[in-house]
Amino acid sequence: MRIGIDLGGTKTEIIALDEDGDILHRERIATKRDDYRGTLDGIGHLVRSAEQILGRTGTVGVGIPGAISTRTGLVKNANSTWLNSQPLRQDLQKLLQREVRIANDANCLAVSEAVDGVAAGANSVFAAILGTGVGAGLYLNGQPQVGRNAIAGEWGHNPLPWPDLTAGDWPGPNCYCGRTGCIETFLSGPGLQSQHPDQLAPENIVTRALEGGSLCQELVTRYEYRLARALAHVINILDPEVIVLAGGLSEIDSLYDTVPALWQEYVFSDHCDTPLQKALHGTSSGVRGAAWLWPLEQED
Repeated sequence: MRIGIDLGGTKTEIIALDEDGDILHRERIATKRDDYRGTLDGIGHLVRSAEQILGRTGTVGVGIPGAISTRTGLVKNANSTWLNSQPLRQDLQKLLQREVRIANDANCLAVSEAVDGVAAGANSVFAAILGTGVGAGLYLNGQPQVGRNAIAGEWGHNPLPWPDLTAGDWPGPNCYCGRTGCIETFLSGPGLQSQHPDQLAPENIVTRALEGGSLCQELVTRYEYRLARALAHVINILDPEVIVLAGGLSEIDSLYDTVPALWQEYVFSDHCDTPLQKALHGTSSGVRGAAWLWPLEQED
């Protein structure tokens, strides 16, 4: 049995998979925000509960909104900031009394969709989460890519390329990382919400746009244009076989036709036929990928 944990900023989810990838158990609890010890206890509760219900133990993989530093072994770059500088892997291994494998949540998304999702069979996948934050992960030749500094795929903390000065792209909003104009500040849910004068929730902006609201239509159109430029930059560097989107804003159906049409202008090629796909497993992609961290590494 393979257990996956998706440790998010608002919820923590567990999934248990059998050898064929079928779901044996699934549960979700609220994450104890700003409470590191409470976060650990929540994961411990989920694992113990699942194993008690199923009557068996399993390997554990965890997806986090950050990375494990290759220098210190501590969490870094997490937008769930209470995890930063904490020995998460060591603490979980002590708590669960077994080895625990941890990966960036966007890398888990990439693994899930490449193993048995919308990108199944592809050798190179770029997967982006458009949610509370904006993260991305890489899957190359059967493995999630971590990188020498454990920052492979940190797309959201690069500047928005080809800024449109008339649309307020430069210098851009302040980012929690200490810089301005990061892709995350434009393409995250809070980033879209901040563009509306009444701070309308992202899902309401999309609904009103579909209903014909001119301001919300303008905001969605601007969002698509920014996403197209940001992904064109990725294509110019990595040229992946498939790009996959997940997270709340990936539910904007117009993205999948409009964005590839818009990125043509910015991709350094005579034509770009890279498919842009919505994650097949949706909100389950990250937690499934965390569970799949084990078989992928065991097959080396």
